[in-house]
Amino acid sequence: MMIWLVCIILVVYSVATTVILLRWKKKLHTLKKELACTTPQPAPVVNSEHEREASYLDKANEAMQLNKTFQKFVPRQFVEHFAKHGGAGTLELGHADEDDVAILFSDIRGFTSLSERLSPQELMGFLNSYFLRMNDPIHHNHGFIDKFIGDAIMALFDHPGGTPKDKAKDAIQAAIDLRKALVMYNSHRDNCEYVPINMGIGIHYGPVIMGTVGSDDRMDTTVIGDSVNIAYRLESLTPAYDADIIVSAQTLEAVGADYAIKTRLLDWVRVKGRRAPIEVYEVLDHLAPEEQEKRLAIQSYITAGLACRIRREWEDALAHFIKARSINPDDRLAQHHIDICLQYQGMMFDESWDGAYDLER
Repeated sequence: MMIWLVCIILVVYSVATTVILLRWKKKLHTLKKELACTTPQPAPVVNSEHEREASYLDKANEAMQLNKTFQKFVPRQFVEHFAKHGGAGTLELGHADEDDVAILFSDIRGFTSLSERLSPQELMGFLNSYFLRMNDPIHHNHGFIDKFIGDAIMALFDHPGGTPKDKAKDAIQAAIDLRKALVMYNSHRDNCEYVPINMGIGIHYGPVIMGTVGSDDRMDTTVIGDSVNIAYRLESLTPAYDADIIVSAQTLEAVGADYAIKTRLLDWVRVKGRRAPIEVYEVLDHLAPEEQEKRLAIQSYITAGLACRIRREWEDALAHFIKARSINPDDRLAQHHIDICLQYQGMMFDESWDGAYDLER
């Protein structure tokens, strides 16, 4: 009986030892595979000139693909801008340069109500389809998209080696081309039985600070300054003036009087976040010739009415604006100024009032 008990113990011990050894062998094999994946492997031996050339080509293609991917997140023009100012190869946190550029903001009108009718997937599909068509007009005019803000686009125009005129002209031409791209996009939407969309565009030329912000593990490029705020505010004015493209007087000054473009004076405004008022103009070149003529037909009365408003000559100002409305009843600009005059006529202003339409009032 004792002998049988010893035999059973020996058999159990043998089986247990075998199982343990097999488990350790499996773990060792797994560890070797993990080390093989994480440990850098020596480059294969290249025996011929043809193989060396092929290896160099593969590495160059890999670097090019990585560079293209990187540029989708950090625009190439941003890096080139830093290089122009002596920051080549050093896209570091906190790097900053000041420069004069043209800033363009575009935004889809009525986007909130539109988005409420779409599912999340439909909304993303619509935005990507829209952005895809808005990309080329900006890039073809020496601009680049700084960021997408919901349905809005912020683009910069820093013409390499160009003058202020080049930068401002690029931005205005890009705005005109964006409107043309929108017409084609709406034609496509109509074929698919989708409702058409509209957008407003604001442009300002001036100094900005371009740099990098963030933290040690998350960095982003950015553009800040009063000029950015102005461009953003001009875009927000487009519904009030029923204008597709609004530009500042500074933008038109940078372009110069010899640049063939049709514009009309809209107003003398003080935008939110800025004390000094600015003149704002509507760009008309993308409109049909008949519509351009109708809008320009009341320009002299709008200009005269604004001059009277600044001098607080309310009755004369109203007379000019009412005349403009009688010439073109469909133009909302005249009625807009009539409403402002009627509102301001009954208000008290101190001697420092400059006649500007205050958007915060």
